[in-house]
Amino acid sequence: MQQDLTTLIIMGHGTKDSDGIRQFENLVDIIIKLAPNKIIKKAYLEFQSPTLKETVLESLENGIKNIIVQPALLINAMHSKIDIPKEIIALRQIHPQANIVYGKAVGIHYVILKLCRQILIEAMARSKYEIKPSQTCLVLVGRGTTDPDSNSEIYKLSRLLEEGMHFQSSVICYSGTAKPSVAEGLKRAIKLNNKSIIVFPFMLFDGVLVKRIYDACDVAIKSNTDMHIIKADYLNASIELASVILERANEAINGEAFMNCSLCKYNVPLIGFENQSNYKQDESRLNKDSQNDIEPYVMNDIERKSFEIINASFDWSKINKENLPVVQRLVHTSGDFSNVHDLFISDGAIEIGFRNLMRCKQIVTDVSMVQSGIKRDLLAKLKINVWCGVHDEETYIMAKAFNITRSAAGIRRAYDLFGNNVILAIGDAPTALFECLRLIKNNNWRPQLIIGLPVGFVGTVESKNELINCLQIPRITNSGNKGGSPWAASVINALLIECINYAWQNKISSAKGAK
Repeated sequence: MQQDLTTLIIMGHGTKDSDGIRQFENLVDIIIKLAPNKIIKKAYLEFQSPTLKETVLESLENGIKNIIVQPALLINAMHSKIDIPKEIIALRQIHPQANIVYGKAVGIHYVILKLCRQILIEAMARSKYEIKPSQTCLVLVGRGTTDPDSNSEIYKLSRLLEEGMHFQSSVICYSGTAKPSVAEGLKRAIKLNNKSIIVFPFMLFDGVLVKRIYDACDVAIKSNTDMHIIKADYLNASIELASVILERANEAINGEAFMNCSLCKYNVPLIGFENQSNYKQDESRLNKDSQNDIEPYVMNDIERKSFEIINASFDWSKINKENLPVVQRLVHTSGDFSNVHDLFISDGAIEIGFRNLMRCKQIVTDVSMVQSGIKRDLLAKLKINVWCGVHDEETYIMAKAFNITRSAAGIRRAYDLFGNNVILAIGDAPTALFECLRLIKNNNWRPQLIIGLPVGFVGTVESKNELINCLQIPRITNSGNKGGSPWAASVINALLIECINYAWQNKISSAKGAK
């Protein structure tokens, strides 16, 4: 007898479709590789063998009495609630020596949510059209059962994806017995008049139902040639899916139960809300506590002495008085008076910049170094947000899917997230600046101000020259290869100081904006 050994049985649904069987077996192979010290077997509910009964008997014949039955099913429905438990009860009665533990279905785990996001981004990247989530309807297709509780899980997933990825809308439909059908769901989505529709089968593997979904999409595509209808992949076998199934099996062993708040945005880095989980809360409270009444900006002793030297060491009479705070702060940052002659500031850009900072209260940076260089106490007092997506998982996925740099992908996401009400500060990546200019030209994006001061030798000069010639947008840049994150942050800091002083002089609350 092998008293301490355990057999983990991965329970698949089973299908007559050879592609679906192959993909399930691929998943089992991945699970075996992730857990090489476990005894792992497969079983099927229907259409295929071995059955659960056959696999349990094999384990008992080998002297292994500890058995975990882990369903490789997405949602708890009739199979996981009735069919599998009924069979386990029967096996326990026939074989009382067996210790059979039952795990729960995969469910809407946050790792599964991230997989969904990756699949949707990759589908958008494959399209010959430029897909903007905020102008797209997500059609989420569930399996569909006679169990309303199971069907309602698809609504929950739809809401999480719609809010997390900022889709314009979402429609839920089913490929099985529940209504509406896929064809009816597509009709509803088309009536919403979004520019694009993306159809996502929330299924583990290929099979009759997935093929039915894609067939319905093909019919809709032929009938609606003016609508961009995109077919996304299903989940399929992956390391991520395998890891969740192993996690569910371990929960069963340990007798653990998780409340619904396991998907609360404050407890896990939920897609689209990563910055609101607990590991970010201390910083948020710090910023909240530091939002005191607005007072004029006061330089420290070294900073004040530096600006006295700057004022006395250069003839500033030829510099536009409105531009002086930005120009002098850039000299302070770079330590180089020659940079004054390389700067380009479009007419009215400084006043437009600080007024729109007060109004929009949203800054986007291309890299985290720019974000780090912006004075946090000023941001907190003015309640201005800074967003940088360069290190977000969604940015990584988008950069790979679209074959662009992460900095460019971050700018593309900012365009979709914030629209025109944003100040852009680019201090590192020419590719980010080129992406801004592409969106301005092709998509009529109109940020309130672009600070374009990337540094380097590849594309730097070209991107700045293109920005100088971009007449549609207020802009601050320079000629040549010089620049960098401290420069871009320095311009923002100069504008923030102007905001602080303006708000103090005019007794404007931080909750209100400049008119």
